Amino acid sequence: MTATYETQRAALAEVVAIPVTPFSEDGTIDRDTHRALLRRLLDGGVRTLTPNGNTGEFYALTPEERQLVTELTIEEAGDRAAVLVGVGHDVPTAVASARYARALGARMVMVHQPVHPYVSEGGWLDYHRAVAESVPELGVVPYIRNPRLPGARLAELADLCPNVIGVKYAVPDAARFAAFARDAGLERFVWVAGLAEPYAPSYFSAGATGFTSGLVNVAPSLSLNMIEALRSGDYPAAMKVWEQIRRFEELRAADASANNVTVVKEALASLGLCRREVRPPSRELSESERSEVAGIAAGWPL
Repeated sequence: MTATYETQRAALAEVVAIPVTPFSEDGTIDRDTHRALLRRLLDGGVRTLTPNGNTGEFYALTPEERQLVTELTIEEAGDRAAVLVGVGHDVPTAVASARYARALGARMVMVHQPVHPYVSEGGWLDYHRAVAESVPELGVVPYIRNPRLPGARLAELADLCPNVIGVKYAVPDAARFAAFARDAGLERFVWVAGLAEPYAPSYFSAGATGFTSGLVNVAPSLSLNMIEALRSGDYPAAMKVWEQIRRFEELRAADASANNVTVVKEALASLGLCRREVRPPSRELSESERSEVAGIAAGWPL
């Protein structure tokens, strides 16, 4: 393991923030607001940022917009935070995005789950191998949402590509996560709980050392309080945070997570931090839902 990879691995054992992508009234990316939201995360103590994550509406952005989001994040992060750039779509697009991130100075990429109706185990490996081999200097983090993928396949990928250093695991099953991590190699990878704060306590108990967060856009201190409690093994303290955020995360998870991004943007809008607009196939909340989200956000330490 090189010193570079050790630095990258350490950056994954954190609150891995997934910033929103704010839009202007004309529907384009609001660059100034985007920078302000990133600075708010950095000032709040966040040290790992994932531009082009799902909370950033990755699949609703154009290739040019994904490049812009990468540029803005790397510029604002500077030496204050590590940047884990989300890449995906077809193999050539994912490879080009990873190389673009490398050219801008990023040191890690997260490979989104392949979006295809027919994903074989071997094809999953080939997809990630193509991306990892294209940027051997970068740490590579597969984003796993497929409950049928066995841990042995991840181990095989890492045998071929030693720059596969971490995993964002987002299958909502703590027992499966525990088995998958041990089959792949518990100590071999940095395990990031990819379903954010609601699953972080159970996943940490099984070996995770970091978790992703969209909620952190709204209340960075809550996410940071949870990871500090989990690091120290203070699960009662972690669950106190869990209780504070429970309803907010339930709203995000409802209806197969249809409003995952919308709820976060609505909370930010209620605080005057960005516009609430999201792109299809997401949509804005009803008036009653807006009121509930605003009430939750108003009760948090900001």
